[in-house]
Amino acid sequence: MTGATTGHADRLPPPTTAPAVLPPVGLPGLDVGWSRLVTVAETPLLGAHGRADEPHGTERTWHVLDTGPSLAARGVTPVGTLLCVHGNPTWSYLWRDLLAATLAAADADPAGAWRVLAVDQLDMGFSERTGTHRTLRRRVRDLADLTDALGLEGPVVTVGHDWGGVVSLGWAVDHPDALAGVVLLNTAVHQPADRPIPLPLRLALGALGPSTVVTPAFLGTTLALAHPPLPDDVKDAYRAPYRTAERRSGIGAFVADIPAGPDHPSAGELDRIADGVRGLAVPALVLWGPRDPVFGDPHLADLLARLPQAQVHRFEGAGHLVAEDVDTAGAVLTWLADRRPADARSVRGADTGTDTGAGAVSASRRPPLWRRLDELADDGSTALVEMAPSTGGGVRTVTWRLLARRVRELAAGLHAAGVRRGDRVSLLVPPGADLTATLYACLRIGAVVVVADAGLGARGLTRAVRGAQPAVVVGERRGLVAARALGWPGRRVSTTTLPRATAAALGVDLSLPDLVDLGAGADLPPEPAADDVAAILFTSGSTGPAKGVAYTHDQLAAMRDALADQYGLGVGTGLVAGFAPFALLGPALGCRSVTPDMDVTAPRTLTARAVAAAVAAATADLDGATAVFLSPAAVANVVATSGDLTDDDERALARVGLLLSAGAPVGEGLLAAIGDLLPAAVPHTPYGMTEGLLLTDVTLGEIRAAGDGGTAGGVCVGRPAPAVTVRISALDTDGAATGPLAATPGVTGEIVVAAPHVKDHYDRLWLTDRESRRGTPDGDGSARSDVDGAVAPGARWHRTGDVGRLDDAGRLWVEGRLAHVVVTADGPVTPVGPEQRAQSVPGVARAGVVGVGPRGTQQVVVVVETDPGARRPSLATPELTAHVRAAVGRDVAAVLVVPDLPTDVRHNSKIDRARLARWAEGVLAGGRMGPP
Repeated sequence: MTGATTGHADRLPPPTTAPAVLPPVGLPGLDVGWSRLVTVAETPLLGAHGRADEPHGTERTWHVLDTGPSLAARGVTPVGTLLCVHGNPTWSYLWRDLLAATLAAADADPAGAWRVLAVDQLDMGFSERTGTHRTLRRRVRDLADLTDALGLEGPVVTVGHDWGGVVSLGWAVDHPDALAGVVLLNTAVHQPADRPIPLPLRLALGALGPSTVVTPAFLGTTLALAHPPLPDDVKDAYRAPYRTAERRSGIGAFVADIPAGPDHPSAGELDRIADGVRGLAVPALVLWGPRDPVFGDPHLADLLARLPQAQVHRFEGAGHLVAEDVDTAGAVLTWLADRRPADARSVRGADTGTDTGAGAVSASRRPPLWRRLDELADDGSTALVEMAPSTGGGVRTVTWRLLARRVRELAAGLHAAGVRRGDRVSLLVPPGADLTATLYACLRIGAVVVVADAGLGARGLTRAVRGAQPAVVVGERRGLVAARALGWPGRRVSTTTLPRATAAALGVDLSLPDLVDLGAGADLPPEPAADDVAAILFTSGSTGPAKGVAYTHDQLAAMRDALADQYGLGVGTGLVAGFAPFALLGPALGCRSVTPDMDVTAPRTLTARAVAAAVAAATADLDGATAVFLSPAAVANVVATSGDLTDDDERALARVGLLLSAGAPVGEGLLAAIGDLLPAAVPHTPYGMTEGLLLTDVTLGEIRAAGDGGTAGGVCVGRPAPAVTVRISALDTDGAATGPLAATPGVTGEIVVAAPHVKDHYDRLWLTDRESRRGTPDGDGSARSDVDGAVAPGARWHRTGDVGRLDDAGRLWVEGRLAHVVVTADGPVTPVGPEQRAQSVPGVARAGVVGVGPRGTQQVVVVVETDPGARRPSLATPELTAHVRAAVGRDVAAVLVVPDLPTDVRHNSKIDRARLARWAEGVLAGGRMGPP
């Protein structure tokens, strides 16, 4: 046996030799015309004692998949080459979809064609079995020998997965002149010293020979990591080169070459590559499957620290075999097309913009979010009131003076504890003084606050925190227990001083009081820049997995200014906030902020008496107006519990001048009912979302004046707020928003908005973010221009995913979600109008309209809650079905009755139409009539 000895190779059977061969015909998705064998002269490598690892003149034969001949047959000259390197225990078959996709793209656009060269590493796939155990250094040199033999010139984009990612990065580091870009799928170049190597690899190392070579166990385990499971014929294709133990020697050798410690023979080469990656100044794309038991989010975070320019997309639900789980080929082609210069046949020199930095528009500095804290630092009046603090002890009141001092001390303490600009800090703290002070302290030093509320549930919260990869987690005991139990990342900081044993058990080494002590008298670092990312706020997850919405400091300041301009909120105003974002913006506005006695994760727990008590605290000693913000679910329960109000409660509620309710459509009747409880208040229902908190606004009076929306129906959400532009991208016959942005009245389509306070980007969701900017002026989300020049300076475009229309008066009507449009044989049907008409039927309390069947021939199904409520799901009575069909005014395939329609967690009010559609389809197909 020749070659260097690897760290665990002595536990493997002796390596075998066998010639390279072509794959068998008929493997699914693999064109036999792509396969070729290439004989390559090896470059000997000198070891520690000056001894060559291979004799001079040694030749090896590789199997590669190559689209070059196919392109030549088409008369197409490629703009560059995608050099694809598989990992262990796969082979070049992993890239079959990318080969096919690039050829299809070449047929559509020959000028933008890319060649794909996908290799079988030596001892793997159908390449030669060399009789050696090859180290990482040897494999990087092997790849260079191959590309030299093929005369491969730039531009080259390396594409790698698993250990192929490391090998491809080694080639990239060694070939900077040819390198044009880097694409990585679930790989790692560094193993954190405080973390063991991943469990599947530890298990394989523990029984190295039996698990990797003697039996196909390691191969079978890897193939089982696909989501959904691979078809049997695809599994057989992956097994094809590894049918016998002799042909599996490379699998074992690859595992043996994992540097489990600094003394491993390949540790030095891995370190060299890891360090070299930091110097790669080329565009990069990272496509990630979070369900990977081998490479987790800490490995992703490490890659991004080394490639800060990378575009990143985490495919929720995908795992280690991400190329099998999702369309990574399409993502790669999209990325290449985005970076194709108009005047060059290369990605080199193209935009390397990242989704981890600021947006395309460089903002002029607005006063920072903490301006009011600085201005009111000597004010002894009340800034915050917690009606039911989680620490107990009755109402908690914090003055402006104390809040400003505490923010400064915490900011200095965090900095003294090592938290730096750009570090992510996850806040698992209920709304109140602790959350407010910590949030503003993080903002002041340039740390990025990560806010994902408990309403996401344990699973959703875990996905959010792990995806964000915070450096620090600040939490109350309950949140820290969850963080420990669920393996959330980050250094732990408790809101209170914990007993030493408890702190040790939870991994807590600091508390907020400790940070205050550290920060007393310490200097603050320079303020962050206006276009630095300030916060990642997670959406409710009501329309899919929760997304992290990134805002810059200037965009948060713009959000504050938009609220102040629209509603006159400022110093001297009281703000009762039953919704966390408004509570957190209170100090930025200079408002006295009061959090009522409620479970913020369950808005329906808010009672009328709790609102009255909060209003009394907000108005004490204040001459200004008081505003109340409640979610629709909270409003409903406040109205339902209004019979408990005392005379003092009613007098307190009479001091409210402004009511805001948003988060889901708010019916006229509900607004009128809450308006009756607040006789001096003007009820408003702003339209917005986590990506843009305030976009339009409408009052109860304006809703009444607008009417019912005619035959189209929908919810009138009013006119755009100052600095907001609203446009519509019309739906086509397939229900897709393909029309140009326009303000034509009466046209239904996706609602597209631009404003200075619209999000910067989605965190680590490059494809999702790109889709949210698709078809907008400039194409990058920046809103520097528009069809009529109406866009405010510094604004950005966002496709909301909502559907609706503008009317002749410039008012916006929301008709549902784009994903919930029912596409019938007669065209698209938006759900809100039919739901409203169904709800006009006596006995129907609420309705959800969904489609069942194939898109394009979907049937409309109406699912209703009745009054009085049903005890169990059922088909509607013939009488109710007839009335609903008549009211809806179109063909309705079925009417179903349920005790409760499923809703989102955060607002308790948005109907989960996707879940409802799956349930209805199952029921109508003969499935069990259980709850949706």
